[in-house]
Amino acid sequence: MTTQNLLVELFVEELPPKVLKKLGDAFASVLAEQLKAQGLATPASAVTAFASPRRLAAHVTAVAGKAADKAVQQKLMPVTVGLDASGNATPALLKKLQALGADLSDPAAAVAALKRAPDGKAEALFYDSVVPGATLEEGLQKALLESIAKLPIPKVMSYQLESDCELPGWTSVNFVRPAHGLVALHGSTVVPVKALGLKAGNSTLGHRFEAAVSPVVFKDADSYAATLHKDGAVIASFAERKAEIARQLAAAAAQVGNGARPIEDDALLDEVTALVERPNVLTCAFEQEFLDVPQECLILTMKANQKYFPLLDAAGKLTHQFLVVSNISPEDASFVIGGNERVVRPRLADAKFFFDQDRKKTLASRVDGLSKVVYHNKLGTQGERVERVRAIAKAIAEQLGDATLVAQADQAAMLAKTDLVTDMVGEFPELQGTMGRYYALNDGLGEVVADAIEDHYKPRFAGDTLPRNTAGVVVALADKLETLVGMFGIGNLPTGDRDPFALRRHALGVIRMLVEKDLPLDLSALLAGAVPAFGDKITDASAALADFIYDRLAGSLREQGYSAQEVDAVLALRPQRLALVEKQLAAVRAFAALPESPALAAANKRVANILKKAGEVDAHVNPELLQEKAEQDLYAALQRFVPEANAQFDAGDYTASLQTLAVLRAPVDAFFDDVMVNAEQMDLRLNRQGLLKSLHDAMNRVADLSRLAA
Repeated sequence: MTTQNLLVELFVEELPPKVLKKLGDAFASVLAEQLKAQGLATPASAVTAFASPRRLAAHVTAVAGKAADKAVQQKLMPVTVGLDASGNATPALLKKLQALGADLSDPAAAVAALKRAPDGKAEALFYDSVVPGATLEEGLQKALLESIAKLPIPKVMSYQLESDCELPGWTSVNFVRPAHGLVALHGSTVVPVKALGLKAGNSTLGHRFEAAVSPVVFKDADSYAATLHKDGAVIASFAERKAEIARQLAAAAAQVGNGARPIEDDALLDEVTALVERPNVLTCAFEQEFLDVPQECLILTMKANQKYFPLLDAAGKLTHQFLVVSNISPEDASFVIGGNERVVRPRLADAKFFFDQDRKKTLASRVDGLSKVVYHNKLGTQGERVERVRAIAKAIAEQLGDATLVAQADQAAMLAKTDLVTDMVGEFPELQGTMGRYYALNDGLGEVVADAIEDHYKPRFAGDTLPRNTAGVVVALADKLETLVGMFGIGNLPTGDRDPFALRRHALGVIRMLVEKDLPLDLSALLAGAVPAFGDKITDASAALADFIYDRLAGSLREQGYSAQEVDAVLALRPQRLALVEKQLAAVRAFAALPESPALAAANKRVANILKKAGEVDAHVNPELLQEKAEQDLYAALQRFVPEANAQFDAGDYTASLQTLAVLRAPVDAFFDDVMVNAEQMDLRLNRQGLLKSLHDAMNRVADLSRLAA
C-alpha cells in the first residue's frame, strides 16, 4: 500500500493565547488518532502539531489513500434458531442474511458458506464478510470533525457563515473563533473535505502585514512549514517560535551588557509565543525614578498588563530597561519602541502613586479597616479572622519559644492582612504579603516581623520555599489552620476538582512546615487547639480534618517513592509527630527486607483479628497461668527483648527497635503451632489474650505491621 504525508490546517481569527498550545496539541493528536483508528495511518506514523495565533495545523506521515479491507466475522444466531430440522435456513436466518447484504440467489449455497462454531454450551452460526477500507476522503472527513469537536475550547463563539458559502441562507456555527480557511493536502493532492462551512484547498493567508505573497500556496504537505515561513512570514511551529523568542531575548539582553538577563517566566513566554507569528525582540527603557518603587510592583505590571520581559542585572535587581516581543519587523523600529515606552509609563506612574500614598499610613492604622472586609458570610470579616489567627498563633508560639517569639508572632499575625486594604494590593492582589513586608519595614517594625508578614502565605504552591524565620512559621501555620478548621467546621469541603479555598494546598503547607521544620507539635492537639478561637461559629470537625490531612500526607509520601503498603502501615497508627514519619517509613522498609518479616507480619494480622473478636483486652500476663512451653517461651522472649526495643524506640532509633523484635519470629510461630488461645478455662483464655495484647502493643509502636502481610 503506497502512502504519502498529510497536512491539515484550519485558518482562523486570533485564538486565545493562554490555551493556544493546548489547542494545537489536541487538534493534531485527535486527528492522528482517528486516522490510525480507521487504518489510514500506521502506529508508526509521526504527527507534528503546528499552532500560531491564526492557525491550527497537523502534519501526519505515512497516510494511505485508502485503508485496507478488513475481514469481519459476525455471530448471527444459534444453529437451532437459524436452521430447521432438515438443515435448511429458517426465515429468521434469511432475513438476517438479507440485512447483511449476503447473496441469496442460492439460499442453500449461502447457508453452506456460514461457519458453525461452539458458543458457550450451544453452537452458533457465523457470517464471514469483508468490510471495504475507508477512503482518505471519508476517513479524514470523520477525523477532522472529531478533532474539531474535541478541542478543549474554554469559551465557544457563535458566528454566521459568510453569505457566499455554498450553504443556503444564514447558518450559525459554534467554534472558538471564526474560521476562514481550510487546507488538506495528501502529498500534493487536495483532499476535498469540509468543516465549519469551509471547503479544503491548498492555500492559506500568511502574516497580516509582512507576508511576501497572498495567498500562500503549498505545493505539497511536506513544504508547509518552509513555505509559510518563506512566503507568509510565519513560524508555524509553536516550539520553534518559542525557541526563537528565547534566543532573541538572550541576544538582546547580552547587547545591553552588565550581566543583564530577562526575567524567567515560562508562562509569560508561552503567552507571548501565542501572540506573535514572526517575533522581533526590541529593547525599551523607562525613567530611572520609577526604580524607587518595589521591583515586584514594576515587574508585575510589565508582565501582567503589557506582556513585557523586564531586565534584571547580575545581582537580580530590576533595571530601567525591558524587552518587547513585537509581531512586526520594520526597518526603523523607533516608532514601535517609542510606542511601547509611552504605554508602560502611565502604568509605572500608577504603581509609584499607589506606593507613595500607601506609605502615608502605618499598617497598624489599617487594622480597624479589616472589620469592613467580608471574609465569609458564616465566618465573619477579615478583622474577626485576624483575631482568630492571633489566638492560634499565640498558642503555637508558646509551645515553640519564649515571650519574644510570642510577641513577634502576635504582631505579625495582627498586621499580616492589613496590606489587603492598601491601594497597591487593591490594584495588584498578587502582591499581598509582599507589600506588607515593604510597608512593615517602612514603619520600622524590623525584619523578623516584616519577613513573617510576607511569609505567612508560604508555601504558596508545590515546591515553594517555607517561611524564613520561626515567627513566620508560627503565623503561616496559624493562618492555614484557621482556614482549614473554619472551612471544615462549616462543612465547606473540597469536592472533585473544586477547591475554592485551596484547602488541599493549605493541608500540604501544614504538613511541609511540621515535617521540614521538624516542629515538636502534635497534629491532633494543633487541630483541637484551633477550634475554640471560632466560638460558636463552627462545629468541631477535627476528626474529618485529620483524615483529610493524613490523606494528603499519604499522597505526598507515595509521590516521594514509598510504597502504598509502607505508607499504609505507618499512617494506620495516626502518628502525631509528622516530622518522624519518614524515619518510621525507613524502619518499615528495613524491617520488610528481613527474612523474618513475612511471618511476623502474618502473625500480627492473626493477632489483630483475635484481639478484635475478643473485644476489650488487658495487656496483663500472670506468669503462673502460662501452662504450655510455647507460651512460656514467648513470654520470656517478650520480657527479654521488649525493654530493649522500647528503649531504642524512645531514643528515636525505629529501625533498630523493629530489628530487635524480629527475633520473636520463632517463639511466635511456636505459640500459634502449640497453644490454643481460646481455651475453655476463662482464666487461661484471658491470660493468653493478654499475652497476645502485650505482643501486639510491643510490635506495633513504629507501624501497624499487619498491613505488610500479603
